[in-house]
Amino acid sequence: MRTELTYAATLPANTSTAVLVPGPEHLPQELFSPQEQEYITRQLGLKSTLVAINRFTHQLYLVMTEPKAKETLTQEALRKAGHALHQRLVADKVERVVLLDGADGEAALCVAEGLVLSNYAFQRYKTEKVTPPLLQSVMISGVGVSTTQVSELAHLLEAVYQTRDLINTPPNLQTATLLSEQIQEMLADTDIKIEVLDQVQIQSLKMGGLLSVNQASDESAAFIILEWKPENAANEQPVVLVGKGVVYDTGGLSLKPTPNSMDYMKSDMSGAAAVAGTLAALARNKVPQYVIGLIPATDNLISAKGFAPGDVITMHSGHTVEVLNTDAEGRLILADALHFAKRYNPALVIDIATLTGAAARAVGREGIVMMGTADDLVKTDLKLAGEMTHERLVEFPLWDEYHEHLKSEIADLKNIGGAEAGAISAGKFLEFFTNYPWVHLDIAGTAYLLSPDSYRGKHATGSSVRLLYHFLSSYATA
Repeated sequence: MRTELTYAATLPANTSTAVLVPGPEHLPQELFSPQEQEYITRQLGLKSTLVAINRFTHQLYLVMTEPKAKETLTQEALRKAGHALHQRLVADKVERVVLLDGADGEAALCVAEGLVLSNYAFQRYKTEKVTPPLLQSVMISGVGVSTTQVSELAHLLEAVYQTRDLINTPPNLQTATLLSEQIQEMLADTDIKIEVLDQVQIQSLKMGGLLSVNQASDESAAFIILEWKPENAANEQPVVLVGKGVVYDTGGLSLKPTPNSMDYMKSDMSGAAAVAGTLAALARNKVPQYVIGLIPATDNLISAKGFAPGDVITMHSGHTVEVLNTDAEGRLILADALHFAKRYNPALVIDIATLTGAAARAVGREGIVMMGTADDLVKTDLKLAGEMTHERLVEFPLWDEYHEHLKSEIADLKNIGGAEAGAISAGKFLEFFTNYPWVHLDIAGTAYLLSPDSYRGKHATGSSVRLLYHFLSSYATA
């Protein structure tokens, strides 16, 4: 892990320390001299939430962690406090910092989460003026936190880092085949079983959606199967995660509307990366939950041999689809994977995809669009996990009337609806290929940011990994 996160039973001497306190009355006076306490009081009177004191051998920081109206809002405020602390640590050129929480330890874990995520940097392809993050180590110390809790968080944040790395990798260095190799390398330290179906195997399965999207490419498609099945799994029927793996998307012959809209289409495999990241975190933390990941992977390019608007293709399910827009390709490859998931008799299937601009326009980068046929308890638990991680879910309806948007005169259905309810008609298309409890997460607004946003940073965010990890960790013991 590029930022080491560990537990310290005792406070190391002469190490920069951030003391977390919920209010001025909780100030640990034994840590500060009378002059320092007077200075802190003045700063708090000026509404400062972060006070820095230079001890010359090290820095001492006071971080205010006053609770908010809701616990989930307090947790998010603490992550943002971690981001603010990171900015100060960078300015002070601090390499190691200890977070000292004299309360229940929850504050230190949340601050560490925001701090470590803020310290992520993607510099793999820089050759000059490389300035890697100076902060190397974060330690948590306090009576209310355990080594196990810190280790679990460290593994989860490492998975988010790796997810971001996959998404940030440029398209010329990430074909579908290379993506499968990168995921295998990423998971090499786990007990996850990995199988990669090649072009011939995909053809034998008659995955018409994946093959059609891949038609224009000189690179083969891949279908990646990940399986985490610990001996003590709490569930016999697996939870299946399906991730959209379009490693680069031009829109095909239905070219994207403006040239710069292709600039960041390397991120169209964010769903695939999130699936790999979630399984990595589950496996490293030995979560007793049987989970399978399915990743259909291809690019969507432009050539004379590519599929075209007006084509009718036969899907893995045997159903026919009239293609009216080749830029609605994600739902085609996901549909094949969703039908393939039926062979596992799953208890629940969740797909994750940067599927529609309509979802991003509806809720912005502040939320994830959710819809599905799973029961209300599952969706409520997902929403609670979303509130806990601040990867909040907004549920859209899947009323029967939306199927009318997809009726084709010449095939079983068409791959786009009308101008209205674009995110919903995409979800309705996916629903057609399911016969099990299912949830669709459209992360188009949250997966890749063009400007910084606190600890989520800029560019790949690793959206939905923390959400799915917390949901599945609870699901395992439900």
